[in-house]
Amino acid sequence: MRVPRIYTDSPLTPGDDTLLDAPAAQHVGRALRMQPGQSLVLFNGDGYDYPAELVQVTKSTVTARPGTPVPGQAESPLQVHLGQVLSRGDRMDYAIQKSTELGVASITPLFSDRCEVRLKGDRAEKRQRHWQQVAISAAEQCGRARVPAIQPVTSLSDWFARNGSADLRLVLHHRAEHSLSEWGRPGTLALLIGPEGGLNEAEIETALAHNYHPAALGPRVMRTETAPVAALSVCQWLWGDFAQGP
Repeated sequence: MRVPRIYTDSPLTPGDDTLLDAPAAQHVGRALRMQPGQSLVLFNGDGYDYPAELVQVTKSTVTARPGTPVPGQAESPLQVHLGQVLSRGDRMDYAIQKSTELGVASITPLFSDRCEVRLKGDRAEKRQRHWQQVAISAAEQCGRARVPAIQPVTSLSDWFARNGSADLRLVLHHRAEHSLSEWGRPGTLALLIGPEGGLNEAEIETALAHNYHPAALGPRVMRTETAPVAALSVCQWLWGDFAQGP
């Protein structure tokens, strides 16, 4: 039987009993129905996995005893910050889940001119918390010891201002005449993906003015939630941990 991997926001010290935070405790005690003495792996985003044993499980609390930490083996050397324009329904959840599985380091949900979703105030904060939990669940499943940070929803202008130091900056749109394989291997990558209908001409021109390179993913027009999956897969193959050879 596979040993469950559980994210907890609690500090983890080898040999010291740890009271798991509420979401982790609920998952272990109610969803998985685990019992004292059973094994699990804990991680809190510090880059290590902590083999652990359950000490106490009650209706409201779960206590575990972590052992010697093991460095996580599932992090890519390519640090990708994904700027993903908001989409409706569960499409954004899908994009965040799959981007986490594909090794993205952080994700910023964005507004754009053709974006059909409008969030602000408490509603935006609630969605951010939800998306962070989507990333946590994906990290648990795929074996990552770090969880991508889901940044607050922001505008394209703020995105451009905050991501000017990436080694390589790419804006994807189907009218581009360049492919992802035309650049040398970066250590950090800012990857911008527009909404259904794409970024408008002015937004693309603004990206180019901020030293973003236009790139396409072949001749077909992809949905906004498909684009990060395809792009991150290619980027990891070219420059990350999908790469073959030196």
